[in-house]
Amino acid sequence: MRTTSTSIGLTVLRVVLGVVFIAHGAQKVGQGIPAVASGFSGMGVPFAEVAAPLVAGLELVGGAFLVLGVATRVVAALLAVDMVAAGVLAHSEAGFFAQSGGFEFVLVLAAGSLAVALTGPGRFSLDAVVLRARRRRRGVEEPLAA
Repeated sequence: MRTTSTSIGLTVLRVVLGVVFIAHGAQKVGQGIPAVASGFSGMGVPFAEVAAPLVAGLELVGGAFLVLGVATRVVAALLAVDMVAAGVLAHSEAGFFAQSGGFEFVLVLAAGSLAVALTGPGRFSLDAVVLRARRRRRGVEEPLAA
């Protein structure tokens, strides 16, 4: 059984990751999807015209879903894949440190997203509320894991 402190920790991680992804998705939308597609194309991202709106939408909407704890495992897994792709396609050649354009920051975002995908959203999420309601309807009294 997970503790309340574990759920608080997962909530903090999930919300901070979500806010960062919302900011980056909003930044892409603000720049304009054609400009983002052009930038992606220059970095060698395949199908940049398709990838740009998908990535911007995933980061913006997916970030909001993380904050709320909705479809958390799926969204976090998709965001982890997004960050691995960004690290490989856009940041790997610049080395490790983010200040030089390296993969440091996207690595942290990928690892945090993967951790949330593997552990779940914690007790303080809409996913947990839905799961508790389903269990109550079925008459299941067992405790809900974090």
